Amino acid sequence: MADEGDILTDINPDPAAGANGADNQPAAGMISQYVKDLSVENPNAPACFQWTDQPQIDLQFNIGATPVSGEVHEVELKVNITAKGEKGNFYLVELSYCGLAGLRNLPDEHAHAFLYAEAPRILFPFARRVIADATRDAGFPPLMMEPMDFGALYQQQLAARAQQQGEGQAPSPVGNA
Repeated sequence: MADEGDILTDINPDPAAGANGADNQPAAGMISQYVKDLSVENPNAPACFQWTDQPQIDLQFNIGATPVSGEVHEVELKVNITAKGEKGNFYLVELSYCGLAGLRNLPDEHAHAFLYAEAPRILFPFARRVIADATRDAGFPPLMMEPMDFGALYQQQLAARAQQQGEGQAPSPVGNA
């Protein structure tokens, strides 16, 4: 016989606990992720394979979020990489790596932080792998990007935006975290 109050065998749970339909707890998570756009250019091949200078890597990031439906947003991590040498470009990589984020019952400030700090943190390792594979497949050593602290970048953007607004300047557009 089951012990009284045993959670595994108690088939009469407390109805006041929100069971049976009341889904009002905050929730956020990634639903899926995908490569939306990938461009790899090797404009000076095969001559660039004979160049002896070290390429100078220019790495640019941009984060955006677009509502898809009431509870789903597309988070886009854009990465642009240019490897330049004295004689020209070794390679150019442009990646738009996206994920669908599900948000439910989150206050706006928490939703914004999830979309512009936490979701890019989740997507980054996968985008990093795509870029490493793309540079390797272009005939170069794989470009291994260092891990990034998207939470700190998000806080810096918020501080910069607050300072701009405090100085009377026009605020930068939302979505550039």
